[in-house]
Amino acid sequence: MTRADVAALAGVSTAVVSYTLNDGPKNVAPATRARVLEAVRTLGYRPNATARALRLGSTGQVGLVVASVGNPYFGELTDQVEHAAGARGLALLVRTGGDVAEAIEQLAARQVDGMLVARPMDARGAAAAKVSGVPVVLINAATAPEGVASVGVDRYGGARVAVTHLIEHGHERVAFIGDAAGNRQRGWADALAEAGLAEGPLASQPYSREGGYRAGHQLLTEPERPTAVFVASDEQAVGALLAFHEAGVRVPEEIAMVAFDGSAASAYTWPPLSAVTQPMEQMVQRALDMLTAAPGQTVLVPELVRRRSCGC
Repeated sequence: MTRADVAALAGVSTAVVSYTLNDGPKNVAPATRARVLEAVRTLGYRPNATARALRLGSTGQVGLVVASVGNPYFGELTDQVEHAAGARGLALLVRTGGDVAEAIEQLAARQVDGMLVARPMDARGAAAAKVSGVPVVLINAATAPEGVASVGVDRYGGARVAVTHLIEHGHERVAFIGDAAGNRQRGWADALAEAGLAEGPLASQPYSREGGYRAGHQLLTEPERPTAVFVASDEQAVGALLAFHEAGVRVPEEIAMVAFDGSAASAYTWPPLSAVTQPMEQMVQRALDMLTAAPGQTVLVPELVRRRSCGC
């Protein structure tokens, strides 16, 4: 039950519902106020604790810092944050690109009540978060600088699950596309080692479709071509699929594939991508809850969704 439901039943805007429940900042006519309160009683609506905690002396706005909404995963994340914040009676301000510390400073200047940062945070970013005096939660990250809260997924564990699944399909030469030094790469290497298998070829390329496309062509030039590949992101996987298709290499018959992210687009590639999916809705709700809690770290467990690209 949300503020929008109360507004619809009372025949008013969500702003009028907010003014009624918060006793301001604008006055509400007695008859209108009565309709809103009756709708609240009828629906059993209870104002969200996060919104109440952030409201005092506030603008009713939260900020979100992302690299780019052009990336489908972060576009979905932005939509999820906007929807979840709206359900709590909070508006969303988004900052994309540029320096993280500068983005935090800009949002603080707009007097937001809290911020979610979906980008890597260095020492400058952490210092800016501390100076801002605004609650900051690092989202889409399992760890954070000292004093900064974070919520993310177990990328290492998710990678191990993905590679183990490919091994269970009988693959012994499993390649990797992605960051050569990240948690997903470590999960890939450790899953192979646990199975007594040597590491397959590693194609380190940017997290983009172009990067995946180049990595796909790189793998096809290997003297002993891999029979499977774990890809660190859906975006890279889309590029790799095109590279394989152009070369006449069939997926999964000649190269099986599992990706990481599980964006909505992963179900609509050809073949549909098997992917380790991140529990985005749960992550967003937890991040908003953490804006009013003491700094801490929350690590969520991803899930493997089996589709055609892995051979299932």
